[in-house]
Amino acid sequence: MGVSDKSDRLTTGEKSLLDRWRSSSKSAEQDAQLVVTPEAQSKEGRRLAAVMFTDMVGYTALTQRDEALALEILEDHRSLVRPLLRRYSGREIKTVGDGFIVEFPSALEAVQCSLAIQLAVSNYNSNRSPEKRFNIRIGIHVGDVIHKDKDVYGDTVNIASRLTPFCVPGSVCVTEQVHLQVRNKLDKPFVKIGRRKLKNVEAPLLLYTLKF
Repeated sequence: MGVSDKSDRLTTGEKSLLDRWRSSSKSAEQDAQLVVTPEAQSKEGRRLAAVMFTDMVGYTALTQRDEALALEILEDHRSLVRPLLRRYSGREIKTVGDGFIVEFPSALEAVQCSLAIQLAVSNYNSNRSPEKRFNIRIGIHVGDVIHKDKDVYGDTVNIASRLTPFCVPGSVCVTEQVHLQVRNKLDKPFVKIGRRKLKNVEAPLLLYTLKF
């Protein structure tokens, strides 16, 4: 005998209780469906972001000369940089060797953070003996970023990863796309590097630098 057959024999009060039970079950099912939507399960997908790569100058050579000192400086570097990433809404994706990969919601915040980092490093070096000083180079690009498994992928990431070789120590290198978004919002002038061919990038890109 089905539920509908049984309901024909219920009293008015029992039918009322059954209706309320059916209503609450349907509501619970709808709530469960809301919980398991892809958006609730994961932040994976594609979105516009600025990506920053940092690189410590000469770190590999330092590890070969004095590994203990290199590790000490690396920890100082990370302790210096991480609070600044949070201040400018940066999301640390991961560290790769001595460098950071960071995502920002805007090109402006990424560039402002890069300048704050270079200032912090300069202040740090002013209070250290020469052998304990370090310099970093920073590259920034903006564009579509693919998020998957808490990591970032895509052309934007690949391009950002190729920029630090065009920096002199203590400077920041940005692409034309970043420059267009921030050029009128900073009190420091950009210097045009020119068009450069990046490894595994098809067309040459126009690059700019900011010197601290």
